[in-house]
Amino acid sequence: MKVDLKKELDSYRARRGELRVLDVPAASYLMVDGHGDPNTAPEYAAALAALYPVAYKLKFASKRELERDYVVMPLEALWWADDMAAFTSARDKSRWHWTAMILVPDWITREMYDAAVAEVGRKDPPASLGRVRLEVLHEGLCVQTLHVGSYDDEAPVLEEMHERFIPGAGLRMTGRHHEIYLSDPRRVEPARLRTILRQPVARVAS
Repeated sequence: MKVDLKKELDSYRARRGELRVLDVPAASYLMVDGHGDPNTAPEYAAALAALYPVAYKLKFASKRELERDYVVMPLEALWWADDMAAFTSARDKSRWHWTAMILVPDWITREMYDAAVAEVGRKDPPASLGRVRLEVLHEGLCVQTLHVGSYDDEAPVLEEMHERFIPGAGLRMTGRHHEIYLSDPRRVEPARLRTILRQPVARVAS
């Protein structure tokens, strides 16, 4: 059977209009770092062009070598800026830093990753292949919700999360803003895009 981790992991469950506190376990991701507006920065497109071939090589290797097939996970990204207002009121994407990433199952080994990168690099390697890395991310306590609509319409949801829900729940923000893109923007109109918005937090000492 083909495993779809989106349907198995609680961290990929979110509902529109519901802000939920959950504990996100450690997971391994393919990652590429960069800076700038994802709509115009060439390095963002280059990052995706390197991530996906490695992700699919790992999927095929898992099926061939381990007889464990799975659905390649959706694109995700960590976002941050020197002034976090760039995410809410200002939405100045030119000031954003990002880490584009794709989760891989926990049975994928470092050796399988190294082999996949080498295979992608044998013929016409992506320009950013050397920037891809395999890294464990452990976010722990988080708040998340589902946003439905254009990425540019996230600001009110983020303001509610950052400025009202999180402090109201006795929490404070600790890590980088995390987005999980459940929809393919090439195939889904902006008004119907589904994106999980996640913010790592910590409890405020009483």
